[in-house]
Amino acid sequence: MFLTPVRAALAVEPYREATAVAVRLTGSGISQQAYRLREKIFEVEEWLPTSPAPVWEVHPEISFAVANGAPLACSKHTWAGGQERRQILARQGLVLDGPLLPAGRHAGPDDVLDAAIAAWSARRLAAGTGQSLPARPEEMTPGGRPMAIWA
Repeated sequence: MFLTPVRAALAVEPYREATAVAVRLTGSGISQQAYRLREKIFEVEEWLPTSPAPVWEVHPEISFAVANGAPLACSKHTWAGGQERRQILARQGLVLDGPLLPAGRHAGPDDVLDAAIAAWSARRLAAGTGQSLPARPEEMTPGGRPMAIWA
């Protein structure tokens, strides 16, 4: 898992400069993985004002922790982690069984679990019972939307 970098760090090139900005503003650097997402983040920010529906960012591991009531014990890349996630989904009424065709032929097991918990979060958000992390987002997009992860 990686943390979403502050917007000011994403706006800076190259990566080492972005990391310096992040350290100055937050006390922590940013991962290369998070930094490489910057162009996609900018694309979404540009698209958001024209979105025909509400948009929330979810993160599967956070959603699993919320659904579980605590952080998970095992990595999603392990058999035990997969089973732990299936049990959490089943407790939420999402039972994954069978080959899940045609997607089951192409998707990795952890990707299917991530998609299922994202659907759980979407259902909560549509019902108005979702929650944001942080609970009171301080950072906003250039368009004025709160920047948070939702579950």
